[in-house]
Amino acid sequence: MKFFRTSQIRKIDADTINNEPISSIDLMERASRRLTDAIVKMHGGRSTFFAIFAGAGNNGGDALAVARMLHECGQDVAVWLVASGASLSPDCAINLERLNAVNVNVEIVNDIFSPPSLPHQTIIIDGLFGSGLSRAVEGLCAEVINYINSTGLRVISLDIPSGLPGEKHFCSNVRNIVCAHTTLTLQFPKLSFLLPGNEQYVGDWQIVDIGLHPQAIEQQCTNFYFTQKEDIKKLLLPRKKFSHKGDYGRALLFAGSLGMAGASVLSARAALRSGVGLLTLAVPSCNNTIVQAAVPEAMTLPMCGDEHISFLPSIVRYCAVGVGPGICTHEETERLLLKLIEQCKVPMVLDADALNILSKHHEIFSQLPKNSILTPHVGEFTRMAGEFSDSYDRLMAAIDFACRHKVCVVLKGAYTAVCSPSGDCYFNSSGNPGMATGGSGDVLTGIAVSLLARGYSVVDAARIAVYIHGLAGDIASAKYGETAMTAGDIVNALPSAWKSMEDKF
Repeated sequence: MKFFRTSQIRKIDADTINNEPISSIDLMERASRRLTDAIVKMHGGRSTFFAIFAGAGNNGGDALAVARMLHECGQDVAVWLVASGASLSPDCAINLERLNAVNVNVEIVNDIFSPPSLPHQTIIIDGLFGSGLSRAVEGLCAEVINYINSTGLRVISLDIPSGLPGEKHFCSNVRNIVCAHTTLTLQFPKLSFLLPGNEQYVGDWQIVDIGLHPQAIEQQCTNFYFTQKEDIKKLLLPRKKFSHKGDYGRALLFAGSLGMAGASVLSARAALRSGVGLLTLAVPSCNNTIVQAAVPEAMTLPMCGDEHISFLPSIVRYCAVGVGPGICTHEETERLLLKLIEQCKVPMVLDADALNILSKHHEIFSQLPKNSILTPHVGEFTRMAGEFSDSYDRLMAAIDFACRHKVCVVLKGAYTAVCSPSGDCYFNSSGNPGMATGGSGDVLTGIAVSLLARGYSVVDAARIAVYIHGLAGDIASAKYGETAMTAGDIVNALPSAWKSMEDKF
């Protein structure tokens, strides 16, 4: 699924109006009808009272139309139109006339806001500002937003929480942003919904399809996408009847150190559960017996030092190399990693301590094998690329890093962002907070190196790995709950995750 910057959404709106064709007020009516349907489905009980706060722009026009439609459905509504002295947009003015015609009480707030006393079953509908907001909210509108947030009542925001920008934050006073429980976003999620730190404002978001013109959407270029199950199923390669293990690649995985054998085991099991033909683990001697017993399907190279990996074996026979899970940052391991990067001619997956070592040698970034995958969490990426003022700037830096070094950067977290060498960014739709547990990243590394070894392109390998990792996490969460699940549970759920994707074949 494509999604767009707010300026592009305005262009798609305009193209829909011109090409459907449909008038602006009729498009607003259609959008408002679908918003109303979603609200009634969620909170359509007869005891519900809706307090609707509308602004002077088109988002306010949506809110006024929703108020009229809720009233026509038999719901109790009251409306506060926070004009703050501004003139209403043409469509907002039309919807105010239509609302007045059905005798709904509208309080116009121009100079002073007198906070109402709302009953405890009230649902607040926020329609003060839309995604086109270009500056921080101040004055009377900020007072209203602070009031909404202080009520403790359930809040539904139309299209976007008022005060939240569509992309980069410009608000120094975050109190002046509505904290919604649910956001009903029109046609597309906004980029800011997928960025860390905005969850408290957006809450749960749902897409409301308002019928924007398919051709207008198709013709609008973007580098932002939202990866869903059907996207991944289209990328998967079938296993051929007469194939053998050599057809599915040889992967070499450097993992583990004294006390960190578990990282080797988790990563290896994930690789084997993701279809690699042959897997070799380079492990310190202290971990060899543990790994051989825990993962009998993998071969080991127990010649890399007693407590940490320190010896570089021949790597010419391998299709992909993974390095990082639990390897520690010992100076001998550091020298091995730098030598490995210098000699490696096949794609690599770098995670955890491999990234921490690289963060001390920025000059090495340009030597990374092209089409490699780096899987940093926010802290690791900060060490790699520096501090950022907000999560938007960090995302832009990750995209730039991927382009400059011709690698794929997987910026881990909720809606993990896969940043491609060509500058595209794919947000992931699978996964849950229960995956925030030790070893989860080791599992992702194993999946990714398996897919690279099997011959997937770097972008496809990264997207599939991230989605399957999250899907396995969702399966594990359904079985154990988010609190109790472990990284091992994610590995154990991989067969079910892969099987659910094989209907295509």
